[in-house]
Amino acid sequence: MNSGFNSGMHFEGSYLGDTSKLSPDTSLECKICWWVYDPAEGDPVWQIPSGTPFSALPSHWRCPNCDGAAEQFMVLHTDV
Repeated sequence: MNSGFNSGMHFEGSYLGDTSKLSPDTSLECKICWWVYDPAEGDPVWQIPSGTPFSALPSHWRCPNCDGAAEQFMVLHTDV
């Protein structure tokens, strides 16, 4: 039975804080408020320019909608 958790009890879609697992164009969604960080758009609240990958966000960056930590974001998978 697959409960969606691995032995480390991490939720599906988590990048586990390891930004090296993320491609530069990966969009991520806040698991608290569902706000989406899209690198193509950046983040005007934090003055992050478009084209900035999630892995290049400053260490103090937080969700502009709910103030959740970057580690609270989940990878959005898109079907090609």
